[in-house]
Amino acid sequence: MTLMVTATRRFSRARDRRRVAVLAATAALLAIPVLAACGSSGSGSPTPATGSATDLSKVTLRVGDQNGTGLKSLLAASGQDKGLPYKITWSTFTSGPPMMQALGANAIDLGGVGDSPPIFAAASGTKIKLVAAYQSRPNAAAILVPKGSDVTSVAQLKGKTIAVAKGSSANYHLLAALNKAGLKVSDVNPAYLQPAPALAALQSGRVDAWAVWEPYITIAKSLDGARVIANGAGTATGLSFQVASAKSLTDPGRTAAIKDLIQRATRARDWALSHNDAWGAAWSKTIKVSPVVATASTHNQGVTPIPIDAKVIATEQAAADAFVAAGQIPSKVDISALVDTQFNGAVRAAG
Repeated sequence: MTLMVTATRRFSRARDRRRVAVLAATAALLAIPVLAACGSSGSGSPTPATGSATDLSKVTLRVGDQNGTGLKSLLAASGQDKGLPYKITWSTFTSGPPMMQALGANAIDLGGVGDSPPIFAAASGTKIKLVAAYQSRPNAAAILVPKGSDVTSVAQLKGKTIAVAKGSSANYHLLAALNKAGLKVSDVNPAYLQPAPALAALQSGRVDAWAVWEPYITIAKSLDGARVIANGAGTATGLSFQVASAKSLTDPGRTAAIKDLIQRATRARDWALSHNDAWGAAWSKTIKVSPVVATASTHNQGVTPIPIDAKVIATEQAAADAFVAAGQIPSKVDISALVDTQFNGAVRAAG
């Protein structure tokens, strides 16, 4: 499905042609959720990362992915998709909240999301487990304003309309940034939009700002000169997770496959940190942007695998408590009850 974003401002013919080309190139990134069933296999490649008596050849792991995080592409670029002893079917989502809905519906077994989707999912009663964690750099989150805006600080957003994906990591970043500036959510007008319509709204002037994550930050900056007024330093947690459905973890085969995939993902992330240009160039082909844009985005992300320890739990708990205090989720979520630490060994073993 092709998504066309039409700006309302008048441009020269040359600029219009450039805009159309860039927007067409980013259509795959901004598309609505699609299912891409791809069995992965290989030969002459890494042996299974986690030994198990389970016959993994009979296992098909259903994995949720985002073009904005690109696990499938990362595994391929790093070579960690080779020699899989199980099959994978991939489902692609525009952001974390729809992926959590798929987990709740038992449509997938595992998915990579930011800090907030698991909180909203647990608050709604979805049975999930946090099985792996990652830390990103502050520049992986941002609040943007369009080129020409006179807004230069979060405090100046009072009374303004701000696009944000409800229940996403950007949702918490916006909440924390507003609190730091002495504002409440009720002091602004949130426009709950997924990335594609949010980008269109920012371009057309229907919103005054956009809270979002990479690669959309770099895309918006390169596309129309959007400007960052706040990154995630001191506000965003920078955490993201691999989240499994509790039901999937009752199956020994799926559990063993998840451990193996987490170890491969850890190795792939470590590879990306030391091969940013190669990863950016490979990823650019998936998200249909220039290698320069993709490489800048991957550098801003700097995703580092970490064990789920007491510090991670405390940070995520603080985010959950902030959502309760703001009235955005109905009741307290106990993060420690969502964590399954049996997978920490897979992260440490890959390091």
